[in-house]
Amino acid sequence: MPTYSYRCTECDNAFDIKQSFSDATLTECPVCGGALRKVFSPVGVTFNGGGFYRTDSRATPKAEGSSSSASASSSDAKSSASTPAKTESKPSTPKPAAS
Repeated sequence: MPTYSYRCTECDNAFDIKQSFSDATLTECPVCGGALRKVFSPVGVTFNGGGFYRTDSRATPKAEGSSSSASASSSDAKSSASTPAKTESKPSTPKPAAS
C-alpha cells in the first residue's frame, strides 16, 4: 500500500498515512478539523534491467540468412556487377643504381 503525505492548511499539521488506491482522499485534519492538502514530493527511481540506456536501444546485427541481410548482399552484388571495377596502375619508376 502506498504512503501519502498530508498537511493541514490551517494548523500546519503534517503526517503520513498508508492508504489503498481505492480509499478516499482525506479532507479533514484530525487535530483541528481544518482542510487537508496532499503533499507531493519527488520519488526516487532506480532503472534496473535493459532498455534504459542509449546503447540498449541500438539495433543488433541480424543473424545470417535473414531477409534484410540477404537483400543487402544481393543489392551489393548488383551494384558491383553493373559498375566495372576500377583498377589503379601506378607507373613504374626506375630504381637508382647502387654505387
